[in-house]
Amino acid sequence: MHISLPDARNDSILVYVKDRLFPRSEAGVSVFDSVVQGGDAVWEGIRVYDGRVFQLEAHLDRLADSARAMGFTQIPTRAVITEALFETLKANGMRDDTHVRLTLTRGEKTTSGMDPRLNMFGPTLIVLAEWKKPVYATGGIKLITSSVRRNTPQCLDSKIHHNNLINNILAKIQANLAGVDDAIMLDVHGFVSETNATNVFIVKRGQVLTPNADSCLPGITRAKVLELARAAKFVAVERNISIAEVHSADEVFTTGTMGELSPVLEVDGRVIGEGIAGPITCRLRDIYLEKTRTEGTPLPF
Repeated sequence: MHISLPDARNDSILVYVKDRLFPRSEAGVSVFDSVVQGGDAVWEGIRVYDGRVFQLEAHLDRLADSARAMGFTQIPTRAVITEALFETLKANGMRDDTHVRLTLTRGEKTTSGMDPRLNMFGPTLIVLAEWKKPVYATGGIKLITSSVRRNTPQCLDSKIHHNNLINNILAKIQANLAGVDDAIMLDVHGFVSETNATNVFIVKRGQVLTPNADSCLPGITRAKVLELARAAKFVAVERNISIAEVHSADEVFTTGTMGELSPVLEVDGRVIGEGIAGPITCRLRDIYLEKTRTEGTPLPF
């Protein structure tokens, strides 16, 4: 059965696994790998713009922090990971319009089981680079509030960027069934955390607000937008936000590497603001896009 890909060029990509490149159809990991056995892996989403890898050092920092928090051993050095990334991008001729999913699993086990002592072979590094433009419509997206709660640090700290994403997937299923783009996830106290895939910002009376990074991933795009907003003289605050504040916001937008800055036009059937991308959202999106074209780690090819 032939299935059309979102971008046909991705049918022939080369994928880096462990220590070398494989054609897409041959790329894979062992059935004994920890990511198969228990979602035991950490990952990063990275974008390439005009011959530069945006925020590479921040992503490598978070990957290493997550791996250390998970107790991984034999973690590859930054130089090894960077070399594998550059090798993959060069082999695929990718210098722009590219998204990379960088995954580090705990590695292959000697036998099935959850005990990390069974991992005797070292981590598995996967570099999956695809031709992929931002995934959300530029005009804006619609959201619902999910009944699935975001993990609390009491159970699983969201600051670990891990591959065990079942609760996010369940929230995304609810969004799909509701016919919207994504779902806002609340924390166990009922405050807004993030969506199933992105961080959330609201704008109210000129202030830019985003939830505390307690039960949400402190995203790299989120941090960059806070920095850019303050540099542009906006008041940018991290605090608890209720869903009622989202419903009554002047503007709402989401942030993430996969989708950049995306205006939110509707939440739970409530039209946000004028139902179009608001002026502060547009201003911050323009500033962010300018940074993606002027900052980043240059590719050596």
